Parts: sequence; C-alpha cells; structure tokens
Amino acid sequence: MGINFGPCSNAEFAPPERDAVVAETERRVEAQSAKIARSLNIDRRRFLASVSGSALALLTLDACSKEKHAAERAVDPTLPAQPGGTFVVPPTATTEPEVATTVLSGNEFVLDVQTHLLPYDLTRSTSNFGTGFPQKDCGESDSRKCYDLDHFLDAMFLQSDTNALVLSALPIYGVDNPLTIDAMAETRRIAEQLCGDNRIYIQGQASPNVGSAQAAFDAMSATVTQHKIVAWKTFTHTGEPFRLDDGNRSLLQVGQRLVRHAVATGVPLIAVHKGFGGDPADIGPAAAANRDVNFLVYHSGYETGVTERAYDGARPNSGVDRLISSLERAGIGKNDNVYVEMGSTWHYIMSDLTQAAHVLGKLLNAVGPERVLWGTDSIWYGSPQDQIQAFRAFQFTAEFQERFGYPELTPQIKRMVLGLNASRLFNINPATVSCRYSRDDLEKLRQERRLTSNVHGPTTRREFTSLLRSPLAALL
Repeated sequence: MGINFGPCSNAEFAPPERDAVVAETERRVEAQSAKIARSLNIDRRRFLASVSGSALALLTLDACSKEKHAAERAVDPTLPAQPGGTFVVPPTATTEPEVATTVLSGNEFVLDVQTHLLPYDLTRSTSNFGTGFPQKDCGESDSRKCYDLDHFLDAMFLQSDTNALVLSALPIYGVDNPLTIDAMAETRRIAEQLCGDNRIYIQGQASPNVGSAQAAFDAMSATVTQHKIVAWKTFTHTGEPFRLDDGNRSLLQVGQRLVRHAVATGVPLIAVHKGFGGDPADIGPAAAANRDVNFLVYHSGYETGVTERAYDGARPNSGVDRLISSLERAGIGKNDNVYVEMGSTWHYIMSDLTQAAHVLGKLLNAVGPERVLWGTDSIWYGSPQDQIQAFRAFQFTAEFQERFGYPELTPQIKRMVLGLNASRLFNINPATVSCRYSRDDLEKLRQERRLTSNVHGPTTRREFTSLLRSPLAALL
C-alpha cells in the first residue's frame, strides 16, 4: 500500500515483532482496496499507489488504533479517552483523489536533512555494505545497484515531494567507505545538471575517534578547502567511544577539541547520531559550553524497546527523555543551539499514534517548533513520500494538547518542521519548484560520467540477524 507501517529497521536496531494493529490494518486495507479499485475500474495496485490509497491506509490505521485503545481502556479506565494522535483525513478521500490531495499533498518546502546512498561506482570501496538489507531485492541483477545514484534520485525527487536534501556521512571509514565526500560532491553535481539548481547539500565526516585524532582534524581542514559543506557528521558511539563534552574521563577525550575545530573550519554545526545506540547525555553540557556552535541531534535520542510517555522531569524515562533531561540540566531551552531531527524515528513510530504523539510533542515542547527538523534516513526505506503524507495528516488529540501541553500542529508548524527550520539553519533558499527530469535524462548523465516504493531495511528479526553476520556488523 502507499503507506508502509513496518516493522522495518535501518540496520541499527532489531525490528520488533509485527504489531497486531499494523497486521489488522494491512488485512483491512487489502480487502477494502480491492472493492474500491473495482468500483473505480482500476487495478488494485494502481489504487494502492495513489493518494487515495494512502488515505485509505491512514484512515484504516487510525480506526484500528482506536479500537485497540478502546479495548485497553475497558480494562484500565485511567487511560486517555483515545490514542494521543490521529490522522485527520476525510473519509471521502479514499474514493475522491481531489479530496485526498487537500490533506496528503502540499506545496511546502520539504528539506530532508538525513539521507544516504551507496554509490559504489564512484569509489574504490570493496566492502559489501548493504548486502544484508532487503533493498538488495530491488530488481537489479547486481544488488549493490539498489543503492546507487539513479535509485536515490528517483526515490527522493521523482517519487516524493522532497525539494532539497542533505547527504549525511555514514560510520564507515577509509577506503571501504562507499559514501565519501567526493562521492557526495559528484551526486550534488549530477543533481545540479538534472534540476538546474541547488537541491543537494553535503556534510563532512568528523571521526577523531577512529585512528589518529590529529589526522582526523587535518582531514576536516582539508575537506572545507575542497568542498562546500553545511555541517559535520560524527558518531560518538562507534569506533572508540567518546562524549562531545568529554564528561567521562574513562572515554577518549576528543569531544571538546572536535567542537572547537569545527568552529575553526568555519562550519560550527555538528550533526551527531544520538539514539539507536547513541546516548544523548552529552548534548546538553556540550551545547551549554559552546554557545557559538549549533548541535543537530539525529534520531532525537529515540531507542527501540522503550515505551515513550509524557516527559516527567522528576522521573525521566529512557529514549527521548534522556535527551530532554540532558538539555534541562544544562539550561538549554527553546530556540537555543540544539536542533533535533527524526530520521528513522518518525518512520518507526508513525504507526503507534500514542507514542508518535509523545515523541513529537515532547520534542516540540523541549526545543521549540523552530528547532525540530525533517529527516527520513532515506534511501534505506525507499521513497520517503509515505512519511511525508503521514506527517501532513497527523494531529495531536485535543485531550493530549490539554493534558500534556502539546501544541496544535498547525499548517505553519508543519511547514516549519518539513523545511523552513532547516533552511534557516543551513542558510538554504527554500525554493519550491519541483525537480522534474526523465529516467532517460539520468541515464544519459550516468553514461557520460561512467555511472553505472519498496521499503528498505530489515523487516524481521531473522533479516536483522542475517545483517549482523554481514561485513556491516563490525561498524554498528
């Protein structure tokens, strides 16, 4: 169907067992879509891929979620009257595309701040990174092509409403890295030729915890002289662990040097993986000690296996609460120098309407609506269009707004999250003209440069276990 609710993994966590609500949603969508398709005299698959198919998926998930919640509330009357979130979609949207587009389509500027591809054909990499993902079954005879430039650009710019994006570095180092800064720059050049404007921005890799720290800082200095970058990407939990605030003397002490070197390079913005294995406890102290630096927290500290609930400063939960607690203790508040994004996080929680409400609501309250950024972790999940549509339709219930102080998700707040906030942070002009080109155009450019809406990522524990046996495992 047009909206895929998982379970799925970005290879940084084991996907959970299939949720009963999602399973029932899929069963009902399959049955109902066949009836609607016949009434419209179109193929069922064509209907499911349409905006009306997406409307049906969201409405069905909403209904199934409310039914499950009602059953739970019958046992525990203290529960809220309804799930914390809801998809606001007119019922007629399932049969009238013009109605569906009023909710699921839009002309917002969409800037995705966390995207990846694996352009093996542009590097000397001999690794098999990606061979453990189901994306390898995209239909190519060489599974590594499933992650290449044309699949990436097709998923991002032809199959979704994404206007611009940031290519984010991976925790892979040396010659085995298929997403080098040069490969990112080449991807940017290709997109500029196809679209005629600036739509792809790149991050530099900062890895003082892998090999020589001084060599890493020298590499950062060299990067900014050769490439225009918008941020530094680092991983504090891979390689030799460290904290950005150097707050644990038993760990490698390179965090503060990294932060100050980022300032010295003229790019005082650090994007750091926190959540899915990365502890965000160092974000607050690092931000408080370096007010001239902006910190972008990828994944917002979210962890699988944690039931997100309303934030209680006296008894913070794990998961996202770790980040909020770190900010509170350090005196970092709304509209400060910490930004958060929800790559993989939103994809993972958007099928659980209560957890989705708590995660998004807590983040908006903690850092402010101007500090929450849109990110999807694509291309691991294929086109991010379903994530965009789900976000457009999502709203906090009135009860959760009153009970927990979560703000109404107005069209303006959604526009800010989807792109305007990031455009200000990265100093990007929020152009909204769609990038339109043909596959023939891309193929021609690919040949000239000798380049050679499935969900991507482990979807079962068996697939995740298989992935852990692959060469990627040592990097996680």
